[in-house]
Amino acid sequence: MQHSTIRVGDGAELHVTESGAGAPLVLVPGWSQSAAAFRHQIEAFSQDRRVIALDMRGHGASVPPPIGYRIQRLAKDLHDVLAALDLDRPDVMGHSMGCSVIWSYLSLFEAERPLGRLLLVDQAPAVLAQPGWDETTRANAGCLFPDMTALADFEAAVRGATTAAATKELIRGMFTSAIAEAELDWIARENVKLPRDLAARLLHDHSVLDWRPQIAAIRNRTLVVGAEASIFSVQSQRWIADRIPGAELAILEAEAGGSHFMFLENPEWFNARVAAFLAG
Repeated sequence: MQHSTIRVGDGAELHVTESGAGAPLVLVPGWSQSAAAFRHQIEAFSQDRRVIALDMRGHGASVPPPIGYRIQRLAKDLHDVLAALDLDRPDVMGHSMGCSVIWSYLSLFEAERPLGRLLLVDQAPAVLAQPGWDETTRANAGCLFPDMTALADFEAAVRGATTAAATKELIRGMFTSAIAEAELDWIARENVKLPRDLAARLLHDHSVLDWRPQIAAIRNRTLVVGAEASIFSVQSQRWIADRIPGAELAILEAEAGGSHFMFLENPEWFNARVAAFLAG
């Protein structure tokens, strides 16, 4: 496994992990997560592919600059990394907010530097419900927050959870009850590497965006992965797959580790499903 630093357009330095050789597969983690969250996938897929896992700005081993905690800036960061590595139509997998980064990338840079196959892992088309949306629209969009007050309350909780112990309790609901406490401790420690004020700032920008029109414009071969016990509705993952021509959908049952982090709770199932898609 190789580690490097790539300087992007505004001077921020991003930590990149690479392993293996062959067709490139780029991994984009979710909000507050580091590339290390994909450790089971890096190990599995680097057996026959070149796997590149990114620590987004301020996350993991990337030094946190004071600015740039917006989805569009993260999409530009992804573009700059792909350009620096001279990757041609790489397959890209995003988890949670990492999917939003991919959707923003497609909107801004697909014509300039196209992507290959997409693996969209458990992200809502719209995290925040808008006034006037009925229950069906909210379920299809996968809204986590019913209104701005709920979002503001969670942002305040993020800012207040300055220790790994506090963050652990804040994110516990993103996992099934079967998650090992030691594993949850480790994930929380990775989370707080992103300063909490910056994490809240990024969360706000991420949550207020509505990606439904962009999703409907996707024509890449796509696998959508969701889970029964996720914070995002299974209905929202079906909605995404239904809007992308030919997209495949995989849903993991709750009793099998089907949480928002199913790739950590049941990496065997997840890796097998991804490998089958990539081999197709």
